[in-house]
Amino acid sequence: MLKETVKDYDFSKCVSVDELVLQMEEAWGFTAGKLALGVKTLEKMINDDKCVKFLSFTGNLVATGTRGVLKEVVKRKLVDVIITTCGTLDHDIARCWKNYYKGSFIMNDAMLHKKGINRLGNVLVPSDSYGVIIEQKMQKLLESLWKEGKKNVSSSQLCKEIGQRICNESSILYWATENGIPIYVPGITDGAVGYQTWLFSQDHDFKLDLLKDSGELNDAVFTAKKTGALIVGGGISKHHTIWWNQFRNGLDYAVYVSTATEWDGSLSGARPREAVSWGKISEKAKRIMIEGDASLILPIIVSSLITRLGRA
Repeated sequence: MLKETVKDYDFSKCVSVDELVLQMEEAWGFTAGKLALGVKTLEKMINDDKCVKFLSFTGNLVATGTRGVLKEVVKRKLVDVIITTCGTLDHDIARCWKNYYKGSFIMNDAMLHKKGINRLGNVLVPSDSYGVIIEQKMQKLLESLWKEGKKNVSSSQLCKEIGQRICNESSILYWATENGIPIYVPGITDGAVGYQTWLFSQDHDFKLDLLKDSGELNDAVFTAKKTGALIVGGGISKHHTIWWNQFRNGLDYAVYVSTATEWDGSLSGARPREAVSWGKISEKAKRIMIEGDASLILPIIVSSLITRLGRA
């Protein structure tokens, strides 16, 4: 106690993002201090050769420019395994071919509906940029897979085929496929890609086998000497990540980024300390919770990490 003093930010010279994060560690200041510790934890996790690194995030972020941040993490091979939602597949495919647009949280939603424009927070998604293009690309892909005799695939196999056949270099799935990073989508039927797969199965002998994914995740955690995770947001992708890691006595590194509250007992709002009680995070783990909007927090974290890892 009373060993490290709080210091003011110093902008007497031009400051880089990483220099700003280093100052945050000394300025402390509530969430800023947590962000600085989160970057240090992730740096240690990424540099730990014995650690299998998980990335978990929700699909809404892929509708924003944060998609480029996530793509960079995958392109640079900073993680080994991804667990996400069907929305990630939907938006990643759509934005390879069509544009999304800037909007506002407060708009005339009835008018938007009449014009065929969907609102995701303050992002505008025209129907032609979402459902229509996803249907075109997915039906063509599924027809090709079926003709090739690939009639029973896991979510990770489907993601690999999507990344290889549909997406371009702007895409998370493209770089995951290029770098051999598996993407698991436990709730794959909850979105446009899942719906198109179901629709295709109505007149084709085509099935999704999520138990294949479970087998691969089982092997990943049980063969790992250590595991760590950057968990962005909550829901099924967060739970699936920590659920599997409980079978090896929990994550050794854990960084949460979320705006959810814990007082309602939700999994999304649960802090890392709660996961310790379940054995999903190790009692000895390096862990931190950063409260804040990931579209603001992630670009800072990843920019700082890239600078630090480049110096190593």
